Amino acid sequence: MSFDVTADAYLSFMGRYSEPLAGLFAEWSGVRQGQRALDVGCGAGALTEQLVERLGAPAVAAVDPSASFVAAVQQRLPAVDVREAGAEHLPFGDAEFDAVLAQLVIHLMPNAVVGVREMARVTRPGGFVSACVWDHAGDRGPLATFWNAVRDLDPEEPGEATMPGTRDGDLASLFSSAGLVEVESASLTVTRQYGSFDEWWQPYLLGVGPAGAYVARLSSADRSAVQTRCAELLPAGAFEVSALAWCARGVVA
Repeated sequence: MSFDVTADAYLSFMGRYSEPLAGLFAEWSGVRQGQRALDVGCGAGALTEQLVERLGAPAVAAVDPSASFVAAVQQRLPAVDVREAGAEHLPFGDAEFDAVLAQLVIHLMPNAVVGVREMARVTRPGGFVSACVWDHAGDRGPLATFWNAVRDLDPEEPGEATMPGTRDGDLASLFSSAGLVEVESASLTVTRQYGSFDEWWQPYLLGVGPAGAYVARLSSADRSAVQTRCAELLPAGAFEVSALAWCARGVVA
C-alpha cells in the first residue's frame, strides 16, 4: 500500500508514536556498527534516521512505494540511498545487506509472505530480517480507541484487526513461513501525551492509512458520530495513550 499523503500529514498522524518506536526497534533488532542496513517501507524516515545514527549514512538504504515519502526522506537524509519501491520488488541484488528492517509496514504489504521473502533475498546468509507492527488486533495499538468506536457504530467494519502481523505470534509465524530461522519475538511500548481530545482527533481527518481512509469516506453525519463516540471513550482533558507493537527477528539461512 502506498500512502497518497504528505510526509507532514503522516508525521502528524503517526509520528508521535513511530519516531520513539524507531529507536527502541533498532536497538531490539540488534543493529550494530559495521553492518549495512535497508529500511523497507521507510515512510517519513523515523527508522532510517535511527539506522543512520548507528551505522552512518553510507551504510543505509531505504525504500518506500510512496513518492512523497521518498522525497521527504531524501530531503531529511540527503546522504542516504532512498528509492521508490515496494517490498515485493526490492531494487537490490541478492545478499547486499546485513540487516533488513520494516517498521509498521508488514500489515500493509499486498502479499506479506512474498515481501518478507524478498527482504530475506537481499540479506546475506547469517544476516537478519526484523519487523514490527502495532497490536491492531487487540486493544493496545495506538488506534485502538478509534477502531473500537468505529465497531460500536459499524460492527461489520474489521478495521486493521485482520491484517497480517497485528496479533501476538503473527509475525513469527510469517517469518517462519518465509524461510527465516532462529525466529524470536518481543513487544515494544511507547506512550504519548495529548493535551485535549481535539489534538488527538484532528490527525484522523488527514486521510492517512486505513483509519484516515475510513474517516474520509464517511458522510458528515457519520463522521460526527464516530468523533462523538471516540470522545466518550477517552478521558476529558489531558490524557496519554500507550501503544504496543509486536516484533519479530529472523536469521537468513
